[in-house]
Parts: sequence; structure tokens; C-alpha cells
Amino acid sequence: MGYENPLLRLPAGQALRRLPKADRERIEAVMRELRDQANTEAETAWRRRKGPMAAYWRAVATYARHLAHALSKEVSE
Repeated sequence: MGYENPLLRLPAGQALRRLPKADRERIEAVMRELRDQANTEAETAWRRRKGPMAAYWRAVATYARHLAHALSKEVSE
């Protein structure tokens, strides 16, 4: 991503980045899995004409991707 992740401006986002690398890697893996599963749910909801649920799951996928990306970067303080 070529921009500053807005989640990293939050104190909790910064705290996540300060976790030990092994912890960040485990959480990143879970977030990437969550993204995939949420995208699948979004597609299912869209096919069922459940627009609000599709939007919800797409938002979950987006936030999970943002978190995973933030956790994958080295901390530069």
C-alpha cells in the first residue's frame, strides 16, 4: 500500500506493531485467513441478494487486510 495505514494512527494500532515479531506473524496469518473467509461470505451474501450483509463482510475483509499489512511491516520508531 502506498499510503499511511489509518489504523496505525490509533494507539491500539501502534501497540500491535510493537508486539514481538513471532506474535505479529501469528496474528497476521489469522487476519489473512479472516480476510479470505470474509470475502467468501461477502460473495455468498451478494449471490443471495443480501446487499447489507455483503457490504458488512467486505468491510470485515478490508479491515483484516489492513491489519495484516500493518503487522507485516517492520516497526520504525
